[in-house]
Amino acid sequence: MLEEVWRDALIALKPVILKVNVQVKRIELITGGILDFWSLENADAARGRKYARVVVDEAAMVATLQQDWQEAIRPTLTDYEGSAWFFSTPKGMTFFRVIWNLGQDPLRTEWASWQMPTVTNPYINPAEIESARLELPERAFEQEYLALFLEDAGGVFRGVRKIATGKILQPYPSRFGAGIDWGKSNDFTFISVFDQANGKMVDFDRFNKIDWFFQRERLKTMFAKWKPFVGMAERNSIGDPNIEALQREGLPIVGFDTTATSKPPLIESWGLAIERGQTELINDPVIVAEHEAYERTVSTVTGRSRYGAPEGMHDDSVIGAALGWHAITQGKVFRAVVGGQRPVVQSYNPR
Repeated sequence: MLEEVWRDALIALKPVILKVNVQVKRIELITGGILDFWSLENADAARGRKYARVVVDEAAMVATLQQDWQEAIRPTLTDYEGSAWFFSTPKGMTFFRVIWNLGQDPLRTEWASWQMPTVTNPYINPAEIESARLELPERAFEQEYLALFLEDAGGVFRGVRKIATGKILQPYPSRFGAGIDWGKSNDFTFISVFDQANGKMVDFDRFNKIDWFFQRERLKTMFAKWKPFVGMAERNSIGDPNIEALQREGLPIVGFDTTATSKPPLIESWGLAIERGQTELINDPVIVAEHEAYERTVSTVTGRSRYGAPEGMHDDSVIGAALGWHAITQGKVFRAVVGGQRPVVQSYNPR
């Protein structure tokens, strides 16, 4: 792949080339610009350099892309506050998918991503594309010509895009439940609201890097808007004091203990609802991406299933949505009972 790009660059830049070093793959231009060409078979070779821009071609095929980016490529951009471009056919749920997802997240303003099918290329005959569509297997055409990330056969949630057709709604007469997954610094707090009558997600909020007090205020705003009969909130560690504070104010919040025993049935129930089309997700790129990337691994020691996001990704919308679904399918009407200085703290443990 490197040789092909090297030859193309020599041809395209021939009128402005000042000097070529074939051995180290380096081109110097009459403008003073310099281009270095590296193979990611050994990303460490570029250590110590400084660049204004790095371009990674066929990034999805680089098995060590995450390590290469974090430990070798990203540091070379620091001196010039440079930028990086990653191009590739979307091949599998790799780190290329992770950084593409970052570009779809409105809260990650330093990233941007685009999806461009072959038909957007003005130099390719549309008739050739149609011919390929008729000849190739559907999955192959979707990946190679439509630039689609294909659902991983080993993924937990099947058919996410089919049910991700909803949008944020305004309150209407019905019965609603909510799910809350807490986060603060690196992770995000995700609040989901579901309609018990039809199983649809009708609203959500997602944020991080704000104080717990303001997080609770945003949650209270969501509850004032939809008036859910119950909110299932992850109780583990940071969740407990937040749940107690909200219960003290009379909000119908129930704590959910996420354990190695309780998490699999929670996720599996949510996954079954998605696969059967019993729910509808809001068509948000972060929600869709986190659900599609969510994975299951099996412990070689205990044989138990472990569910979670791939390295470098978040699962806040998955847990928040799963708790919301659990609220409307398993939750009961909750009333906080205040006595003395502290409320009677109610929690839910599915064991």
